[in-house]
Amino acid sequence: MDYIKLIGIVIIVAGFVMKFDVLATVLIAGFVTGLVSGLSFMEILRIMGESFVNNRLMSIFLVIFPVIAIIERYGLKERSAYLIGKIKNASAAKVLALYMIIRSIASAANIRIGGHVEFVRPLILPMSEAAAEKAKGEPLNEKQRDTLKGMTASIENYGNFFAQNLFPAASGVLLIQGALAEAGYGEVTISSVAAASIPVAIIVLCLSFVQVWLKDKKLRRREE
Repeated sequence: MDYIKLIGIVIIVAGFVMKFDVLATVLIAGFVTGLVSGLSFMEILRIMGESFVNNRLMSIFLVIFPVIAIIERYGLKERSAYLIGKIKNASAAKVLALYMIIRSIASAANIRIGGHVEFVRPLILPMSEAAAEKAKGEPLNEKQRDTLKGMTASIENYGNFFAQNLFPAASGVLLIQGALAEAGYGEVTISSVAAASIPVAIIVLCLSFVQVWLKDKKLRRREE
């Protein structure tokens, strides 16, 4: 009957499918899992409390939400779109290509400037939309806006994921080097892992340019 301890997974899946409150669903799943595993109510509270304290830094991003709401309320999106609209020959492809370069360099230097919530949504997306509408000569429809949202999100992911291992002391590089050392490849160093990541980062950079150019061309050519 050990399978009953996996009931928490079932509760989470069912809660997400039925669109219940995420936090409530996770808490209920945790309590139910603890109870069927033989833990007392107080033990479950203690474990949850310790887990929260040990991982409290993970919740810092919640502080960002009200800050983003305030700057959006006072016109950050509108001003960024206005500035892009004033740039001659601006396009979504150019905006995203430039951001890809900046994001990749920042990741390679281990500088955290990006993020979907704090940077892409309130700043890069409005700039891309303004550039796309200026190049197209008319407002984008809902489907085109969704396409642009996907483009901006993908560029953020590309720049972060594929360039972060260019920094020798990045956690991913240390993990790779440690795993290879345990497997008997002691000659592999963090510098060699970072150097091996350079070709991949360059290839992804070039492919991202091609992707945003094709998507931008499609947005200009016809209604989707």
